[in-house]
Amino acid sequence: MGEWSFDPVAATAALVAAALFARGFVRLRRRNRTLAPLSRLWLFTGGVTVGLLALVSPIDAIGEDRLLTAHMLQHLLLGDVVPLMVILALRGPMTVFFLPSSLLRAGARTPRVRALLSRLSRPRLAFVLWAAAIGGWHVPAVYDAALAHPLLHVAEHLSFVVAGFLVWVQILDPMRREKLSPGARCAFASLVLVAGMGLSEVMLASGPIYTAYLHVANRPFGWSAAEDQTRAGLLMMAEQLATLGSAAAVLLWAQVERAGEELEAIAAERERQGSNPQPSIDDVLGRGSRSGREAASA
Repeated sequence: MGEWSFDPVAATAALVAAALFARGFVRLRRRNRTLAPLSRLWLFTGGVTVGLLALVSPIDAIGEDRLLTAHMLQHLLLGDVVPLMVILALRGPMTVFFLPSSLLRAGARTPRVRALLSRLSRPRLAFVLWAAAIGGWHVPAVYDAALAHPLLHVAEHLSFVVAGFLVWVQILDPMRREKLSPGARCAFASLVLVAGMGLSEVMLASGPIYTAYLHVANRPFGWSAAEDQTRAGLLMMAEQLATLGSAAAVLLWAQVERAGEELEAIAAERERQGSNPQPSIDDVLGRGSRSGREAASA
Protein backbone atom coordinates (compact mmCIF):
# COMPACT_ATOMS: atom_id res chain seq x y z
CA MET A 1 0.00 0.00 0.00
CA GLY A 2 2.94 2.36 0.41
CA GLU A 3 6.68 2.69 0.27
CA TRP A 4 9.36 3.14 2.87
CA SER A 5 11.48 6.25 2.49
CA PHE A 6 14.67 7.64 3.96
CA ASP A 7 14.53 10.96 5.78
CA PRO A 8 18.11 12.07 6.58
CA VAL A 9 16.99 14.80 8.98
CA ALA A 10 14.76 12.43 10.96
CA ALA A 11 17.42 9.72 10.98
CA THR A 12 20.10 12.16 12.19
CA ALA A 13 17.83 13.55 14.91
CA ALA A 14 17.02 10.01 16.09
CA LEU A 15 20.70 9.04 16.23
CA VAL A 16 21.68 12.20 18.13
CA ALA A 17 18.82 11.75 20.62
CA ALA A 18 19.72 8.08 21.12
CA ALA A 19 23.40 8.91 21.68
CA LEU A 20 22.58 11.64 24.22
CA PHE A 21 20.19 9.39 26.10
CA ALA A 22 22.60 6.42 26.12
CA ARG A 23 25.39 8.61 27.50
CA GLY A 24 23.22 10.11 30.23
CA PHE A 25 21.56 6.78 31.05
CA VAL A 26 24.90 5.01 31.59
CA ARG A 27 26.25 7.88 33.72
CA LEU A 28 23.16 8.00 35.94
CA ARG A 29 22.90 4.22 36.21
CA ARG A 30 26.50 4.05 37.46
CA ARG A 31 25.60 6.44 40.25
CA ASN A 32 22.24 4.99 41.20
CA ARG A 33 20.60 2.14 39.31
CA THR A 34 17.20 2.88 40.84
CA LEU A 35 17.17 6.32 39.17
CA ALA A 36 17.82 4.80 35.73
CA PRO A 37 15.73 1.61 35.46
CA LEU A 38 15.66 -0.30 32.20
CA SER A 39 12.02 0.73 31.72
CA ARG A 40 13.28 4.27 30.98
CA LEU A 41 15.53 2.90 28.26
CA TRP A 42 12.64 1.05 26.64
CA LEU A 43 10.39 4.11 26.84
CA PHE A 44 12.94 6.38 25.19
CA THR A 45 13.81 3.83 22.54
CA GLY A 46 10.12 3.32 21.87
CA GLY A 47 9.47 7.05 21.57
CA VAL A 48 12.33 7.61 19.13
CA THR A 49 11.33 4.54 17.12
CA VAL A 50 7.70 5.66 16.90
CA GLY A 51 8.77 9.10 15.69
CA LEU A 52 11.09 7.64 13.07
CA LEU A 53 8.47 5.19 11.82
CA ALA A 54 5.93 8.00 11.52
CA LEU A 55 8.25 9.73 9.04
CA VAL A 56 9.83 6.88 7.03
CA SER A 57 7.24 4.08 7.04
CA PRO A 58 4.35 3.77 4.55
CA ILE A 59 2.29 5.88 6.99
CA ASP A 60 4.01 8.95 5.55
CA ALA A 61 3.47 8.12 1.86
CA ILE A 62 -0.11 6.93 2.30
CA GLY A 63 -1.02 9.89 4.49
CA GLU A 64 0.45 12.44 2.13
CA ASP A 65 -1.21 11.20 -1.05
CA ARG A 66 -4.11 8.88 -0.35
CA LEU A 67 -5.57 8.71 3.15
CA LEU A 68 -6.39 11.50 5.61
CA THR A 69 -6.69 8.95 8.42
CA ALA A 70 -3.07 7.87 7.89
CA HIS A 71 -1.98 11.51 7.91
CA MET A 72 -3.88 12.07 11.15
CA LEU A 73 -2.18 9.00 12.64
CA GLN A 74 1.20 10.45 11.70
CA HIS A 75 0.35 13.77 13.38
CA LEU A 76 -0.87 12.07 16.55
CA LEU A 77 2.28 9.96 16.77
CA LEU A 78 4.56 12.99 16.31
CA GLY A 79 2.63 15.47 18.43
CA ASP A 80 1.35 13.26 21.24
CA VAL A 81 2.77 9.75 21.51
CA VAL A 82 6.44 10.62 20.93
CA PRO A 83 6.54 13.53 23.45
CA LEU A 84 4.64 11.43 26.01
CA MET A 85 7.03 8.48 25.80
CA VAL A 86 10.19 10.59 25.73
CA ILE A 87 9.20 12.76 28.69
CA LEU A 88 8.20 9.67 30.69
CA ALA A 89 11.70 8.33 30.01
CA LEU A 90 13.38 11.61 31.06
CA ARG A 91 11.58 12.15 34.38
CA GLY A 92 13.65 13.05 37.42
CA PRO A 93 17.47 13.32 37.30
CA MET A 94 17.52 11.85 33.81
CA THR A 95 16.29 15.23 32.54
CA VAL A 96 19.60 16.78 33.60
CA PHE A 97 21.80 13.84 32.63
CA PHE A 98 20.32 13.78 29.12
CA LEU A 99 22.07 16.97 28.01
CA PRO A 100 25.88 17.49 28.20
CA SER A 101 26.91 19.46 31.28
CA SER A 102 28.74 22.01 29.11
CA LEU A 103 25.52 22.81 27.28
CA LEU A 104 23.60 23.11 30.55
CA ARG A 105 26.20 25.49 31.98
CA ALA A 106 26.20 27.62 28.83
CA GLY A 107 22.41 27.86 28.95
CA ALA A 108 22.44 28.75 32.64
CA ARG A 109 24.89 31.59 31.99
CA THR A 110 22.84 33.07 29.14
CA PRO A 111 20.04 35.38 30.36
CA ARG A 112 18.11 35.17 27.09
CA VAL A 113 18.06 31.37 27.19
CA ARG A 114 16.90 31.39 30.80
CA ALA A 115 14.19 33.93 30.00
CA LEU A 116 12.99 31.92 27.00
CA LEU A 117 12.83 28.67 28.96
CA SER A 118 11.03 30.44 31.79
CA ARG A 119 8.37 31.75 29.40
CA LEU A 120 7.93 28.42 27.67
CA SER A 121 7.39 26.74 31.03
CA ARG A 122 4.25 28.81 31.69
CA PRO A 123 1.07 26.71 31.34
CA ARG A 124 -0.90 29.46 29.63
CA LEU A 125 1.73 29.99 26.92
CA ALA A 126 2.20 26.25 26.46
CA PHE A 127 -1.53 25.83 25.84
CA VAL A 128 -1.73 28.81 23.48
CA LEU A 129 1.18 27.54 21.38
CA TRP A 130 -0.27 24.02 21.30
CA ALA A 131 -3.72 25.29 20.30
CA ALA A 132 -2.21 27.54 17.62
CA ALA A 133 -0.23 24.63 16.15
CA ILE A 134 -3.09 22.12 16.20
CA GLY A 135 -5.82 24.53 15.15
CA GLY A 136 -3.78 26.57 12.68
CA TRP A 137 -2.36 23.70 10.67
CA HIS A 138 -5.79 22.04 10.39
CA VAL A 139 -7.36 25.05 8.69
CA PRO A 140 -8.16 23.55 5.26
CA ALA A 141 -6.19 26.06 3.17
CA VAL A 142 -3.13 25.77 5.44
CA TYR A 143 -3.41 21.97 5.60
CA ASP A 144 -3.51 21.69 1.81
CA ALA A 145 -0.62 24.14 1.45
CA ALA A 146 1.54 22.04 3.77
CA LEU A 147 0.84 18.97 1.65
CA ALA A 148 1.83 20.88 -1.49
CA HIS A 149 5.08 22.41 -0.14
CA PRO A 150 7.67 20.06 1.46
CA LEU A 151 9.40 22.71 3.59
CA LEU A 152 6.06 23.88 4.96
CA HIS A 153 5.19 20.27 5.70
CA VAL A 154 8.42 19.86 7.68
CA ALA A 155 7.59 23.02 9.64
CA GLU A 156 4.14 21.60 10.38
CA HIS A 157 5.56 18.37 11.78
CA LEU A 158 8.20 20.22 13.80
CA SER A 159 5.60 22.51 15.34
CA PHE A 160 3.49 19.49 16.36
CA VAL A 161 6.49 17.91 18.10
CA VAL A 162 7.46 21.13 19.93
CA ALA A 163 3.86 21.86 20.96
CA GLY A 164 3.45 18.28 22.19
CA PHE A 165 6.54 18.53 24.35
CA LEU A 166 5.40 21.85 25.85
CA VAL A 167 2.03 20.36 26.80
CA TRP A 168 3.32 17.09 28.22
CA VAL A 169 5.99 18.88 30.27
CA GLN A 170 3.15 20.70 32.05
CA ILE A 171 1.16 17.49 32.58
CA LEU A 172 3.99 15.16 33.64
CA ASP A 173 6.28 17.67 35.41
CA PRO A 174 9.44 15.68 34.53
CA MET A 175 11.78 17.79 36.67
CA ARG A 176 9.39 17.53 39.64
CA ARG A 177 9.31 21.28 40.19
CA GLU A 178 5.68 21.02 41.41
CA LYS A 179 4.88 24.38 39.86
CA LEU A 180 1.35 23.01 39.43
CA SER A 181 -0.43 20.71 41.87
CA PRO A 182 -1.82 17.39 40.58
CA GLY A 183 -5.26 19.01 40.49
CA ALA A 184 -4.05 21.93 38.37
CA ARG A 185 -2.21 19.56 36.02
CA CYS A 186 -5.41 17.50 35.76
CA ALA A 187 -7.30 20.67 34.80
CA PHE A 188 -4.64 21.51 32.22
CA ALA A 189 -4.79 18.02 30.65
CA SER A 190 -8.59 18.24 30.59
CA LEU A 191 -8.44 21.63 28.87
CA VAL A 192 -6.14 20.25 26.16
CA LEU A 193 -8.41 17.23 25.77
CA VAL A 194 -11.52 19.38 25.35
CA ALA A 195 -9.75 21.59 22.80
CA GLY A 196 -8.66 18.54 20.81
CA MET A 197 -12.18 17.14 20.97
CA GLY A 198 -13.39 20.36 19.37
CA LEU A 199 -11.30 19.70 16.28
CA SER A 200 -12.45 16.08 16.20
CA GLU A 201 -16.07 17.21 16.34
CA VAL A 202 -15.55 19.58 13.42
CA MET A 203 -14.17 16.74 11.32
CA LEU A 204 -17.05 14.46 12.32
CA ALA A 205 -19.83 16.98 11.80
CA SER A 206 -18.76 18.50 8.49
CA GLY A 207 -18.39 17.12 5.00
CA PRO A 208 -14.95 16.68 3.41
CA ILE A 209 -12.97 19.86 4.05
CA TYR A 210 -9.51 19.01 2.69
CA THR A 211 -9.39 19.27 -1.10
CA ALA A 212 -6.19 17.24 -1.33
CA TYR A 213 -8.17 14.13 -0.39
CA LEU A 214 -11.36 14.81 -2.36
CA HIS A 215 -10.46 13.13 -5.65
CA VAL A 216 -8.15 10.29 -4.65
CA ALA A 217 -8.28 7.35 -7.03
CA ASN A 218 -8.24 3.86 -5.50
CA ARG A 219 -8.47 5.11 -1.93
CA PRO A 220 -7.40 2.34 0.51
CA PHE A 221 -10.18 0.20 1.99
CA GLY A 222 -12.66 1.58 -0.53
CA TRP A 223 -13.50 4.53 1.73
CA SER A 224 -15.07 7.67 0.37
CA ALA A 225 -13.59 11.09 1.24
CA ALA A 226 -16.32 11.57 3.87
CA GLU A 227 -15.68 8.16 5.44
CA ASP A 228 -11.96 8.84 5.51
CA GLN A 229 -12.45 12.18 7.30
CA THR A 230 -14.87 10.63 9.79
CA ARG A 231 -12.36 7.92 10.68
CA ALA A 232 -9.61 10.51 11.03
CA GLY A 233 -11.76 12.45 13.51
CA LEU A 234 -12.61 9.29 15.45
CA LEU A 235 -8.94 8.30 15.54
CA MET A 236 -7.97 11.67 16.98
CA MET A 237 -10.70 11.45 19.59
CA ALA A 238 -9.78 7.91 20.64
CA GLU A 239 -6.04 8.63 20.87
CA GLN A 240 -6.48 11.77 22.95
CA LEU A 241 -8.90 10.02 25.30
CA ALA A 242 -6.33 7.24 25.77
CA THR A 243 -3.44 9.62 26.49
CA LEU A 244 -4.77 12.93 27.82
CA GLY A 245 -7.86 11.35 29.37
CA SER A 246 -5.80 8.73 31.20
CA ALA A 247 -3.34 11.37 32.41
CA ALA A 248 -6.17 13.55 33.72
CA ALA A 249 -7.70 10.57 35.57
CA VAL A 250 -4.37 9.63 37.21
CA LEU A 251 -3.74 13.24 38.27
CA LEU A 252 -7.27 13.58 39.63
CA TRP A 253 -6.71 10.48 41.77
CA ALA A 254 -3.38 11.91 42.97
CA GLN A 255 -5.17 15.13 43.98
CA VAL A 256 -7.84 13.16 45.86
CA GLU A 257 -5.14 11.24 47.72
CA ARG A 258 -3.37 14.50 48.59
CA ALA A 259 -6.62 15.94 49.93
CA GLY A 260 -7.12 12.82 52.05
CA GLU A 261 -3.63 13.16 53.49
CA GLU A 262 -4.29 16.81 54.31
CA LEU A 263 -7.53 15.88 56.07
CA GLU A 264 -5.66 13.34 58.16
CA ALA A 265 -2.94 15.86 58.97
CA ILE A 266 -5.53 18.46 60.06
CA ALA A 267 -7.33 15.88 62.19
CA ALA A 268 -4.07 14.83 63.86
CA GLU A 269 -3.13 18.45 64.54
CA ARG A 270 -6.52 19.23 66.10
CA GLU A 271 -6.38 16.10 68.20
CA ARG A 272 -3.00 17.16 69.57
CA GLN A 273 -4.44 20.59 70.37
CA GLY A 274 -7.48 19.04 72.05
CA SER A 275 -9.97 20.64 69.65
CA ASN A 276 -12.51 19.11 67.31
CA PRO A 277 -10.69 16.22 65.60
CA GLN A 278 -13.03 16.19 62.62
CA PRO A 279 -11.84 18.65 59.95
CA SER A 280 -14.23 19.97 57.38
CA ILE A 281 -13.70 20.01 53.68
CA ASP A 282 -13.38 23.81 53.95
CA ASP A 283 -10.17 23.26 55.93
CA VAL A 284 -8.65 21.35 53.05
CA LEU A 285 -9.93 23.78 50.45
CA GLY A 286 -8.58 26.64 52.49
CA ARG A 287 -5.17 25.02 52.72
CA GLY A 288 -5.03 24.18 49.05
CA SER A 289 -6.79 27.24 47.66
CA ARG A 290 -3.68 27.96 45.62
CA SER A 291 -4.21 24.77 43.59
CA GLY A 292 -7.40 26.04 41.98
CA ARG A 293 -5.71 29.30 40.93
CA GLU A 294 -2.36 27.92 39.76
CA ALA A 295 -3.32 27.09 36.19
CA ALA A 296 -5.07 30.41 35.66
CA SER A 297 -2.36 32.60 37.17
CA ALA A 298 0.72 30.79 35.82
